[in-house]
Amino acid sequence: MTAKSKTLDGQPVSLQDKWTADQGVVVMNGTQAIARVLLAQATLDRRRGISSAGYISGYRGSPLGSVDTTLWSIARRLESANILFQPGVNEDIAATAIRGTQQLNSVPSARYDGVFAAWYGKGPGVDRSGDAFKHGNYAGTHPQGGVLIFYGDDHAGKSSTVAHQSEQAVAASLIPSLYPADVQDVLSYGLLGFALSRYSGSWVGIKCVNEVAEQTATVELDLDHFQPILPPLLPDVPKEIHIQQASYNPLREEQIVVEHRLPLVHAFVRANRLDGIMIRAETPALGLITAGKSYGDVRAALALLGLDEAEAGAVGISLYKVGCIWPLEPIGIRDFATGQAVLFVVEEKKSFLEQQVAATLINQAHRPWVIGKLDEEGAPLLSSVMPLEPMDIAFAIAARLERLGRLDERMRAQLEALASTSVAANAIAVRRLPFFCSGCPHSRSTRVPEGSLSMTGIGCHTMVALVRPQQALLPTQMGGEGGNWIGLAPFTNTKHIFQNMGDGTYYHSGLLAIRAAVAARVNITYKILYNDAVAMTGGQPVDGPISVATIACQVRNEGVARIVVLSDDPSRHQGNPELPVGVTIGHRDELDAVQQELRDTPGCTVLIYEQTCAAEKRRRRKRGSYPNPPKRLFIAREVCEGVGTARYNRPASVWSPWKLHWVASGRSTNPVATRTTVA
Repeated sequence: MTAKSKTLDGQPVSLQDKWTADQGVVVMNGTQAIARVLLAQATLDRRRGISSAGYISGYRGSPLGSVDTTLWSIARRLESANILFQPGVNEDIAATAIRGTQQLNSVPSARYDGVFAAWYGKGPGVDRSGDAFKHGNYAGTHPQGGVLIFYGDDHAGKSSTVAHQSEQAVAASLIPSLYPADVQDVLSYGLLGFALSRYSGSWVGIKCVNEVAEQTATVELDLDHFQPILPPLLPDVPKEIHIQQASYNPLREEQIVVEHRLPLVHAFVRANRLDGIMIRAETPALGLITAGKSYGDVRAALALLGLDEAEAGAVGISLYKVGCIWPLEPIGIRDFATGQAVLFVVEEKKSFLEQQVAATLINQAHRPWVIGKLDEEGAPLLSSVMPLEPMDIAFAIAARLERLGRLDERMRAQLEALASTSVAANAIAVRRLPFFCSGCPHSRSTRVPEGSLSMTGIGCHTMVALVRPQQALLPTQMGGEGGNWIGLAPFTNTKHIFQNMGDGTYYHSGLLAIRAAVAARVNITYKILYNDAVAMTGGQPVDGPISVATIACQVRNEGVARIVVLSDDPSRHQGNPELPVGVTIGHRDELDAVQQELRDTPGCTVLIYEQTCAAEKRRRRKRGSYPNPPKRLFIAREVCEGVGTARYNRPASVWSPWKLHWVASGRSTNPVATRTTVA
């Protein structure tokens, strides 16, 4: 679709419609839908005569790695809607700021009727923000504000140091969770989530997995008819369901959440049909219960078995889609379970819905079998670890239909075809390990002298654990870099270790780890890899003022005596008056010699390795904001025999912008660097 086009009926259409249209079909991805929820909420409040403002804060990370870039791209639209985007230094500080938006009536001279707020972050950010979440949720929300938590889960661990499933952690803070199955659900659940938060006084979580956050789809906007149902509040509901400025009573706060807010969540979910029966068999036998991504997978599994909705119902299959995965609304589940022989809960990762379903039905006089991760005999059924695929689910459903006597010959034929396809797919499956980008500074900066070891952390540089695993220990959590050496050092004859740390991690929480290492008097060298961008999630800037000189001053003030700066261009730092006295400046070619020197220096030392991310250089050069150096093509004639000679045609598109230099070794030499020390 072009930027300006027309639909089949002649109506103008634009890719900008996702931000401007209140009605009709638009195209957007899951991350853009998060931003659209905020703009839509501002529109709804304005129509209802509510003078509200919006606020969003958090910390980037897959699958929500581009929320900030999306918000920056619509900065003017956010400003015109009174929505403030404030990136968080880290996740828990961002969550605390979100809590502050709901305290609007606790200080005088409020400029708005309320502030609706949203937090975003990935699974590890949920973990580190548990304390902030619980404090904020127990305090409650403003009746014309509301809080959403968009938490990103990387079930497969494909872009994380650990695989994540965060609904248990969110539920531990007694925060309800909605789980969208697609981009349309992100929009719907987002707006319903704000309504639920205002109604119940509770923060509301929205689980976002890769397959939804990164999905692009056509969705339907209909703000004119969006009207959530708010069940009447019972006379005994206290005013404390919403945030109050009152005497501090922690036990009363917990009582309000458990005895009043969570029952209101059940009432809202039931009234607005967030959970619902999608297929009802005339003669129920197998009831499928699922949510989020797995809902789409179950639909795909039924299609693989050759079953549309009518055919699925005819063989006894019913399907229940759960929108609110915690706390599970009990009345709808009990109604769906009536008449079923077996309830099969299909969900990825560890059992979560299944346990709630079982607890809801355990005291029913007539209840079906409840299976999911295990079958009736305790045998494994669906993995609690690996991501589920539609084919896996199709085989599991077919096996249940077989046991119930509902598997017909047509489905058997489908299964045979699926089995042969599965074998062929497994035969060609190849795992490709990630590697440093071409020109990545980490491919050099993460090297250590012979006989030394290093520890990894959060960032692109952690790939050294895949590239050179014999030299690099596995990573800690973000901000914990080097903390494990504090515990390990007293019990080993290894005298020293190197710890890699990205500049983004340093600003996020890493400085505290350096402080701890200084306090513990361990022998460690922090290699702070200053790349001038958060390249792993799209080249965003670090979330605040930071420079090589600032880092050097901060670590010096924390008690680090020996500081070295290495750079691909040392002249950028020579003569810089902002660097503290005694900092040594050198060329990156001196890395090995400098590391050997620091390895023998007692205590905590810091090496700041400064070189801009190669991917970010390419991005900036395309924008004309970074110098474009002379391009040279070096050819090793011993390897590439005959290349460049007259008998070969030169492709103009490759050769014309390059100056060809023949070198015998195929290698270029770097200029000799002179090391200097700030006096």
